[in-house]
Amino acid sequence: MTTTPAADPADSAFLRACRREPVPHTPVWFMRQAGRALPEYRALREGTAMLDSCMRPDMVTEITLQPVRRLGVDAAIFFSDIVVPLKAVGVDLDIVPGVGPVVAQPFRTAADLPRALTPDDVPYITEAVSALVGELGATPLIGFAGAPFTLASYLVEGGPSKNHAKTKALMYGEPQLWSALLDRLADITLAFLRVQIDAGASAVQLFDSWVGALPAADYRTFVQPHSARVLAGVSDVPRIHFGVGTGELLHDMAEAGADVVGVDWRVPLDEAVRRIGPGRAVQGNLDPTLVFAPREVVASKVRDVLEEGKAAEGHVFNLGHGVLPETDPDVLKLIVDTVHAGL
Repeated sequence: MTTTPAADPADSAFLRACRREPVPHTPVWFMRQAGRALPEYRALREGTAMLDSCMRPDMVTEITLQPVRRLGVDAAIFFSDIVVPLKAVGVDLDIVPGVGPVVAQPFRTAADLPRALTPDDVPYITEAVSALVGELGATPLIGFAGAPFTLASYLVEGGPSKNHAKTKALMYGEPQLWSALLDRLADITLAFLRVQIDAGASAVQLFDSWVGALPAADYRTFVQPHSARVLAGVSDVPRIHFGVGTGELLHDMAEAGADVVGVDWRVPLDEAVRRIGPGRAVQGNLDPTLVFAPREVVASKVRDVLEEGKAAEGHVFNLGHGVLPETDPDVLKLIVDTVHAGL
């Protein structure tokens, strides 16, 4: 009796593009594809708090699979939240609807340093990733985590912030305490990514959502070494590094150890390629609000991004940030089909 070998995600267009290899078509996936824009997601999540849903392997598995089924994207992104590892190590926080993560006691002194993360703290992550790898077959699964700076901003500010004033005050005013905090957060982030990789994730994305608030020199001094340590610890899979408003940081974020640099919608991809330098693939970067334009405009803008992406050694199509909640899933499907059709 013979058995058919399991399909290998390593041969997928997504992972080939991450490795800067020839691809049959430009691969596409969407940040926040697993979630709020899909009616089936809203139906499944009804009555379940966000953090609770992230800790239920059955729910995580189903939510992660939903956009793969509906949209035909080239990769799945693990459904979770960047503050899940902080919750797992005992930080008192909640995700408040309409607000975001809120920390009950913001970080102020060394006594507030969170403890390290172990796989025993997140068994539900291992269970969900393992289930997903079995379900996805040849479709790669992207694991993810929040980068040390972004996690620190939530801990120090106590929640989302527009100016990150308290974060910067700590960074500039108490650099040794800042370094101790980011060292611990780098440990937590790395452990969280390793759990996902060890369970079968094919790639990882490190989200530094708020690091665009810093000038490049301060990024290199206060942030880059910690992100670099995280990325060095996951070098066995392709590593995507993404932040918002990071046009001036693209080269430095690449130098932190990324194989693929995510680009938001503010910088054209061909210019981003020039800033990043050789030896990296790029990911992006359609403006997320363009999904509300007429469909012929959407398709035209998608082709513009594909044309700009030809300057890169490898291109993974994505939005320049996450899918907005009001997005029509049919428009996302149009984008996928347009990307796959090529120029």
